[in-house]
Amino acid sequence: MSDKFTKSLIIKFKIIIFLLSLIPLCRLIFLGFNDALGANPIEFIERSTGTWALVFLMLTLSMTPFRQWSGINSFIQYRRMLGLYMFFYANLHIISYVWLDHWFDLSEISKDITKHPFVLVGFTAFLLSIPLAITSTKAMMKRLGGCWKLLHKLIYLIGLLAVLHFLWLVKKDHTEPLVYASIFFSLIALRFVYKYRTHFKLSVIRR
Repeated sequence: MSDKFTKSLIIKFKIIIFLLSLIPLCRLIFLGFNDALGANPIEFIERSTGTWALVFLMLTLSMTPFRQWSGINSFIQYRRMLGLYMFFYANLHIISYVWLDHWFDLSEISKDITKHPFVLVGFTAFLLSIPLAITSTKAMMKRLGGCWKLLHKLIYLIGLLAVLHFLWLVKKDHTEPLVYASIFFSLIALRFVYKYRTHFKLSVIRR
C-alpha cells in the first residue's frame, strides 16, 4: 500500500469521522425545532452533551491501545479530531449549564459547586481539558517539545474526573456510569499490559 493511497484513505476517514461526530448536535437541533426535547429540555441538553463529551473522551483514549494492539499506526491520526470533539461537546455541556440552567448567575453557580461535588469535579475536568485543546496543533507540539507529551497525560486525570462526575451525578441506576468507568479502566489496563509485554520481550531479547 503506497504512502499516497494511505494518506488519501486517512483523509477520507477523517471527513467521515468529522461528519458523523456532528450527528449528536444535529439531532439536538432537530429535536429542539420540533419541540421534542422532553418535559425538561434543559436537562435533556445537559445530559446529551455531557454524554457525548464522555463518549468522545473514551474514543480518544482508545486510539493508542488500538494502534498498539493492532499495529495499525493510522489510528493515531484520528486522536486529535476526536479529542477536539470531546472538548466541543464539553463546551456545549458547560454552556448549557451556565447559560440555560443558571443564566450566568455566578453566585448560584458557586453555591451549586459547593453543594454538589459532582459539579466541582465536572468543572475541574473541563478546565484541565482547555490547555490540551489549545496545544493540540502541530505548531504547539513543536514549540513545547517533550513537555507536550507530559501535558497531554492530563487526559487520564480528565477521564477519571469525568467518570466520577457521571457516577456522582446519577442518583439511582448506576449502570451507565459504571459501563463508562469499566471502559476507562480497561483502556488504561490495555496500555499497562502492552507496556509490560513490550518491556518483557526486550528483556528476554537482551538476555
